[in-house]
Amino acid sequence: MTPLAFEDIAARLAAWRFPAGIDGVVGIAVGGVVPAALVAQRLGVGLKVIALNYRDDANEPRHAEPTLLSAVPDLGAWRRVLLVDDVYVSGKSWHAARALLPVEVEVLPFVLKGKVDFAMIRDIDGCVQWPWRVC
Repeated sequence: MTPLAFEDIAARLAAWRFPAGIDGVVGIAVGGVVPAALVAQRLGVGLKVIALNYRDDANEPRHAEPTLLSAVPDLGAWRRVLLVDDVYVSGKSWHAARALLPVEVEVLPFVLKGKVDFAMIRDIDGCVQWPWRVC
């Protein structure tokens, strides 16, 4: 497991070019809450959370499909949002969350780590120890 310093994550976020015109950020709980809060603060927009559970603490799937654990947030007048998670492995959590949001809302992806073009960290293989996560 590779530890990442908060300062490194903050510097990467400061340098990241986010799309223009974002109305708000939706974080996928549990892992995406802190990243979503950091992104919302960086963009100066609101934050909402949707709670799904798919993986256990060892990062292994615990359900066949992600399970909704909260109400779906009311996005109000938001028409263009970033849907944020900590990592993108299979994409199941991200796609499950997207499917629960209104179809008329443009939902753009952002994750801290993954092998996808919308991941901020693509240069570290394996699992990451986030500074906000207690083991």
